[in-house]
Amino acid sequence: MSSDNTLEKVKKLRELTGVGFKDCKKAIDETNGDIEQSIEFLRKNGIAKANKKMERVAAEGLVCISEKDDDFSIIEVNSETDFVAKNVEFIKFVEELSDVSLLQMGSMDKILTSQMNNKKDVKDNLVSLISKIGEKITIRRSSYFKSDNVLNFSYIHSPIKKNVGKIGVVVSLKSTKVKSELLEIGKQLAMHIAASSPLAIDKDGLDKNLLEKEKEIIIEELKNSGKDAKIVDKIALGKLNKFVSDNTLLNQEWIMEPKKKVKDFLNEVLTNDKIEVIRFIRFKVGEGI
Repeated sequence: MSSDNTLEKVKKLRELTGVGFKDCKKAIDETNGDIEQSIEFLRKNGIAKANKKMERVAAEGLVCISEKDDDFSIIEVNSETDFVAKNVEFIKFVEELSDVSLLQMGSMDKILTSQMNNKKDVKDNLVSLISKIGEKITIRRSSYFKSDNVLNFSYIHSPIKKNVGKIGVVVSLKSTKVKSELLEIGKQLAMHIAASSPLAIDKDGLDKNLLEKEKEIIIEELKNSGKDAKIVDKIALGKLNKFVSDNTLLNQEWIMEPKKKVKDFLNEVLTNDKIEVIRFIRFKVGEGI
């Protein structure tokens, strides 16, 4: 590693940790210039308690979707403030990272070690961007949708650029129809998922522990409200069924026509043709952080 490159790495490490030049130089030398390993080295040696910027919460940012030959990737990159999420350099980074994610089939390990257009890997570019912007930036999650025997559709809610926004959805369908005949349906379904945030396609896809926990909460709530013990179980079952309907895609009220459920819409719209929802994913910036 050249002396100029070493000094640049030391500078970045100092900005990220607040540790002195001598200790940062030693850490860089010990880890052959790897910033993340250098931070770990400093912490293990009691020199840096934590990476200063990395202690802060990054719950803003952007979701981006990339597509090629009906294969899709979706990625979420977080920043601390919405101001940075609107920064041109940040947006360019997210867009290029989204293309990398598509190339690497959503594998986070492969994404982080991939080379970007400037011939530097993603991890180094991330550190450079953090250093330049002065905020914590994290590559939070990614997912990949292959087109094998399915038709994929995507939607970005209120995009700031094409395929870039705060909420993104990709949904896979299986049908006897070809994709060109399902473009409107696929988009509407993706829009519905963005608006209604289902947890699963149907009841079988819901986490059993989640259902048990919800049942416990409902029963305790009913008992505490003074309901007769004889009818608690019956009321609880009704409330649990309502929870399942509200949180499973096929049983939700269809946003375009709330008197129908999503499954009714899908059955009606294709008459004799079959359509099946195989998989979906919905990323909302900062959700759960």
